[in-house]
Amino acid sequence: MAGKRPTPIALLALLALLAAVAGSVAAEPVAIDFRLAAAGKPFDCAAEARPLGRAATPVRLRDARLYLHGFALLKADGSAVPLRLADDDWQAHGVALIDFEDGSGGCTGGSAGVHTRVLGDAPAGDYTGLAFVVGVPLQALDGQGRRVVLNHSNPELAPPPLDSQAMAWNWQAGRKFVKIEVLPEGGVRRAGDTVRVWTLHLGSTGCQGDVLAGSVACRQPNLVTVRLDGFDPARQQVELNLDALVADADLGRDAGGSAGCMSAPDDPECPALFAAFGLAPRPGAAAPVQRVFRGVAR
Repeated sequence: MAGKRPTPIALLALLALLAAVAGSVAAEPVAIDFRLAAAGKPFDCAAEARPLGRAATPVRLRDARLYLHGFALLKADGSAVPLRLADDDWQAHGVALIDFEDGSGGCTGGSAGVHTRVLGDAPAGDYTGLAFVVGVPLQALDGQGRRVVLNHSNPELAPPPLDSQAMAWNWQAGRKFVKIEVLPEGGVRRAGDTVRVWTLHLGSTGCQGDVLAGSVACRQPNLVTVRLDGFDPARQQVELNLDALVADADLGRDAGGSAGCMSAPDDPECPALFAAFGLAPRPGAAAPVQRVFRGVAR
């Protein structure tokens, strides 16, 4: 006796299942590794002082962490294929925290956990580059399609890695996108005093709105877009190059504001650092090419 024909609903369910199976088979794992470098060599909490900046000031590392999102693999025709990140203690809602410090050496305010690899998957294919964004997006959609507030959310209620108090800020409850702190020999000399730590905290500024309602908007989002053509995750890693970042900065002197740059629009130390990240000097102005991130051999 001939079998019954499947109902339309059953057929749709079967097609959806086959598509899901095919998609899972076609996807392959991708690992993107990161390293921090100074004076042409890997830089960590235990490293000796390295000369950095236009005055070649010897500095040791105190802290280095950054949030990343928007990962995509690039094809030869210029199209981008999103990299779907796995969720764990270092990655959530497509946002990853890279943490170079381990709490040892000069990193006395840090923690033991280190995370320098972003894990995800993408459809199998021929890729010729990598793109990502430095920072935390305003929001994302969860697995059920619901809106989730990310950057301007309460760290005490957020999932890891967005629960990091070390990366929390007090400007409309946003996050530090980049936190780099170094210890210059002799300190940072200012008009009225000398302080121990040179600081770069990159984050959004000019933010207004209702944090609880998730309606915050920022005049200067300060999200850094990175595109690395010719990048091969199997043979290369992404380097955050401190030499390029602080090439035009004097790490032993400060002309005003915070000792370094905390993203204040009127801080005299910020424009050169923003230019290195490829950020426009003001809203509407042309943005330079970023020179902080590059692909290097493993």
